[in-house]
Amino acid sequence: MRSPQPLHNGVADNNRSPSAPRFHSTVAEHKLRRFNSLILVFRLTSFSFSLASSIFMLATSRTGDSPRWYHFDTFRFVVASNAIVATYSLFEMSASVWEISRGATLFPEVLQVWFDFGHDQIFAYLLLSASAAGTSMARTLKDMDTCTVSNSFCVQTDIAIALGYASFLFLGFTSLLSGFRLVCFILNGSRFHL
Repeated sequence: MRSPQPLHNGVADNNRSPSAPRFHSTVAEHKLRRFNSLILVFRLTSFSFSLASSIFMLATSRTGDSPRWYHFDTFRFVVASNAIVATYSLFEMSASVWEISRGATLFPEVLQVWFDFGHDQIFAYLLLSASAAGTSMARTLKDMDTCTVSNSFCVQTDIAIALGYASFLFLGFTSLLSGFRLVCFILNGSRFHL
């Protein structure tokens, strides 16, 4: 899909009338639909892993003497960052479904490509930093013999952190694809090289 803007990279296209639509082959439309579907699958996977990570961390051991996730700042950071990424991924999944079903972006095209790329980058780094901090705290707890007293707490935090890393991985793939869309928009005036 081409940008509805008359100027592409600051140059006017004087060879055609502004009302004449650009030619779109069915092959190009299928490529765009497949590309958007791939982004949707990565966003769905990232959402699933982030939500599962938050749930695993929130459901850490409930026994009376066991430590809880909210007793540790780094685990609070892990829960918050995974919840934020799950919310963002849910919004972006709905935007992707809108784009696939309607053939148009939710926001104006120039805003949409920058919004997707920028937020994918920010939230991917947020997940990476939260998971790294959680890994550091989990190792510290294992060194302090906390895990021998409350093994289920440590296992659940390890699972939550691993799910956070998996979410980061798929959000990173999504970021690469949204970066590709951004570069195509800058070079061609379109979200996808057709």
